[in-house]
Amino acid sequence: MNRDTIIGFALIALVLIGFSWYNSPSKEQIEAARVQDSIAAVTQEKARKAEQQKQLAQEKKEEAAMNDSSALFYSALHGTSQQVVLKNGKVELTLDTKGGVVKKAKILGYKDLNDDKDLTLFDEKDQNLNFLLAGKNDNIITADLYFTPSEQTDSTVTMTAQAGNGGQVIMKYRLGKDYMLGFSLQAKGLANVFAPSYKEMEIEWTDHCRQHEKGFSFENRYTSIFFKEAQGDSDNLSEASDENETVEEELDWVAFRNQFFSVALISKDNFARNAELKSTLEQKGTGYLKQFDAKLKTAFDPTGQKPSEFEMYIGPNNFRLIQDVEQQSQFGKDLDLEQLVNLGWWLFRLINRWFTLYVFDWLANFGFSMGIVLILITILLKVITFPMVKKSYMSSAKMRVLKPKLEEATKQYSAPEDQMKKQQEMMSLYSKYGVSPMGGCLPMLVQAPIWIAMFWFVPNAIQLRGQSFLWMDDLSTYDPIWEWSTNIWGIGDHLSLTCILFCGAQLLYTWFSMQQQKDQMMGQQAEQMKMMQWMMYIMPLMFFFIFNDYSSGLNFYYFVSLFFSAAIMWTLRKTTDDEKLLAILEAKYQENKNNPKKQSGLAARLEALQKQQAELERQRKNGYKK
Repeated sequence: MNRDTIIGFALIALVLIGFSWYNSPSKEQIEAARVQDSIAAVTQEKARKAEQQKQLAQEKKEEAAMNDSSALFYSALHGTSQQVVLKNGKVELTLDTKGGVVKKAKILGYKDLNDDKDLTLFDEKDQNLNFLLAGKNDNIITADLYFTPSEQTDSTVTMTAQAGNGGQVIMKYRLGKDYMLGFSLQAKGLANVFAPSYKEMEIEWTDHCRQHEKGFSFENRYTSIFFKEAQGDSDNLSEASDENETVEEELDWVAFRNQFFSVALISKDNFARNAELKSTLEQKGTGYLKQFDAKLKTAFDPTGQKPSEFEMYIGPNNFRLIQDVEQQSQFGKDLDLEQLVNLGWWLFRLINRWFTLYVFDWLANFGFSMGIVLILITILLKVITFPMVKKSYMSSAKMRVLKPKLEEATKQYSAPEDQMKKQQEMMSLYSKYGVSPMGGCLPMLVQAPIWIAMFWFVPNAIQLRGQSFLWMDDLSTYDPIWEWSTNIWGIGDHLSLTCILFCGAQLLYTWFSMQQQKDQMMGQQAEQMKMMQWMMYIMPLMFFFIFNDYSSGLNFYYFVSLFFSAAIMWTLRKTTDDEKLLAILEAKYQENKNNPKKQSGLAARLEALQKQQAELERQRKNGYKK
């Protein structure tokens, strides 16, 4: 591995470190959090009293409305909460007659932190969906109303809230065969309640996002509010800090996304401009990751002729599955819900979307365990990139066997002011021997994006969730060999074995590569190499602080990848005959000597610089300044 390869690995490290830094709280955010904690005790009592007063005022308002027999929905403000369950083979959704919306969602077949058979994505304490209809005299708030269920089956139900004037608010639900729930809201016989210009209703949607995975910090990195613009791409709020955003464009959908599961609310008529989205971080140990709040508006027909239609995706973040479920949508839109599976920035997303996913699915279909799949993906990538790796190695080997000749040919350029001449002479000799010092660049340009693409793919692959391999109980989270109760800055509360193996392998691979480099570096290059060595040896330590909290599957992939890289380098070194290689280069030298070619590329540029330097030196000696 030559200097260009090492620089390539350094660039990969910088990208990964930069990504981790980008998704970590800034110093200002950390300081703000510290200040916030310090003043929390002072403001807590004040906030509690204010909340009590607000709640008391709301209760009085609701009590007055409930006791006002002239209220439009007087009868619907009184009732008993009942549960209605819609269920198929994939999800179990519990609706409450108080509010008429889904209050609890279970994803069947996925275990939660307590190893329960089915995962509770949210319940009545966590999530609430409320529709607000602004009337001329009375506001209709669905969360306050008791609905009467009818036409109930395992997958359908109609919820009706009766008004005093004979009008109705009707919500109809239909659960598809997978994870898509369709529903509508319609106001019948209430046209006189609303102003003629009233065309939009408000939606308040909140979710206290539960922690579903073992690694709090790691799951938090992939948990956020996602949304898609009706005429644009998808986007999301920050995963690393509190954020409040007003989206100026119309939206197809808004989703509360965990690392592996999502709830997406889709509007047939789009959500209006200026949707307000808010994400607030929670503290570790509370059982929650973030608090999500969305204030939305969408079309509403006060005449009751046209219902407002919605769909909800409630299920796992599985790319292929979401693609299939999206086809069940009745809205005829290109929803692009698969964006909920975060495959990385545009270049890495293209690699994961059109290469990694297909390879992963193909190997998984053979029934291999996920650990074996990761190993096979590594081997396949090594096979694909082997020709370029070999070319890079041979470029380094040629420079190694030519080192004695170059040292002999350039020994007269030992003075500091002769370094330009030395470089020019070296490039000239490389050209005559048919050697390109830049031969190692292309392989790294190809391999680096793949390495980084896997950095995105593995943590978002729900297929790894709960899958064990060797000593790893769950490939989607860290594999601790030692845990403690307190949180240590930069490390956390555990040591991950795969992270230690990965960083150890990186350290050994770096040492092995440096030994190879020593055989080909000369003079000033060797001095520069010594400086680079420190950075390369520090990289594994930096990786440890970054990846200790990451999934064991990702660390295992990098460990296996480095193992095969070292094996390939060792094999190439053992199978390369330096004497034969030197003989081939000598033959090439004689051929070029007999048929000289005009220099090009870096050698030509160095020669031009050398001539320019010589001209400047000549003018200086003659007393001129350019």
